Amino acid sequence: MSRSEALREDARAMQGELAELRHLLHRRPEVGLQLPRTQETVLAALDGLGLEVSTGTSTTSVTAVLRGGRPGPAVLLRGDMDALPVHEETGLDFSSEIDGVMHACGHDLHTAMLVGAARLLHAHRERLAGDVVFMFQPGEEGWDGASYMLAEGVLDAAGSRVSSAYGMHVMSAMNPRGQFTTRPGTLMAASDELRVTVRGAGGHGSAPHLAKDPVSVAAQLVGDLQTLVTRTFDVFDPVILTVGLFQAGTKRNIIPDEAYFQATVRTFSAEARDRMREASVRLCESVAAGYGLTAEVLYLEEYPVTVNAPEHAAFAAEVAAEVFGEQRYAPKVYPQSGSEDFSRVLDAVPGCYLFLGAAVGDDYADLPNNHSPRAQFSDDVLSDGVLLHAELAVRALDRDAATG
Repeated sequence: MSRSEALREDARAMQGELAELRHLLHRRPEVGLQLPRTQETVLAALDGLGLEVSTGTSTTSVTAVLRGGRPGPAVLLRGDMDALPVHEETGLDFSSEIDGVMHACGHDLHTAMLVGAARLLHAHRERLAGDVVFMFQPGEEGWDGASYMLAEGVLDAAGSRVSSAYGMHVMSAMNPRGQFTTRPGTLMAASDELRVTVRGAGGHGSAPHLAKDPVSVAAQLVGDLQTLVTRTFDVFDPVILTVGLFQAGTKRNIIPDEAYFQATVRTFSAEARDRMREASVRLCESVAAGYGLTAEVLYLEEYPVTVNAPEHAAFAAEVAAEVFGEQRYAPKVYPQSGSEDFSRVLDAVPGCYLFLGAAVGDDYADLPNNHSPRAQFSDDVLSDGVLLHAELAVRALDRDAATG
């Protein structure tokens, strides 16, 4: 039996256990950087494999190193573990038991697949031309958990810097079940936060000329920021700005002293991100000053652009098509406007991030999307995710060892 056939057969044999693990994780979701029960579950699932396991000091991360049977480089595989502050409405028999918390983005599948990859590669470790680092990460959903693990040395956990890194994200809609997709270059947007406080002078609503109305100026800025995007940025290097929070006042006939809003900003290149940071601050301050008011503007950088190294994206695409058949891989035409802190890993080492369709029905385009309280993910893709993780690691080690 060839190596690939053996990996496939063993991955399929894990399907039932992986589904049970995924359901356990789904019932007990945790949010943020501290996931003690999730960490405990992962450690128990890895017990007995003889991996070099370490846990985080600043978060409840888990790093596990598998030593291959032959000397060589190291590659990294990552799975995020945290849930969202969403009240589940799926009606599944393994629904969340924690009120207001749900694995609405499929990280329970990511964790189970990475555990499966560790077990599968351990069973075939003698064939590995190097080492594999398994990165079980908390806090992807806005907590920047990757930065904590990088600061604690996850990329060097095997003793030397990993030569490449790979990750995967399941989708409850947008892609057919079982289909893999990625693209070279920009895959996902950078995510930043814009906070604007407009300060004026309050007064009576019947006499606005005796006050300095921050509400009208802040409202104008909401529109002006959209004009800034459409009239100063290239449509082929887009910017997305959405104001999702606006707060001002206490009563309809009182002009308040302040108005406040927050926006999320998505950019697809470092150049556009730098320009947007400078231009948005300048616009808000200048417009407010033009009306005799002031604007305090904070532009807070969150996750950078997720960029796949072209040669690693081509490699991952080739592996997916060869292992599962060409019909199971579809090139991703456009980047996705969501963001990912795996971008920090790909800033440090070359690699590739992929998507895997996990829709529960064939009408995938009409199903609730990731982050919905009704989002569902099919268990059927678990063994496929394990197999691709393993094949990427095995083949990347062979490739990197050969190129030395």
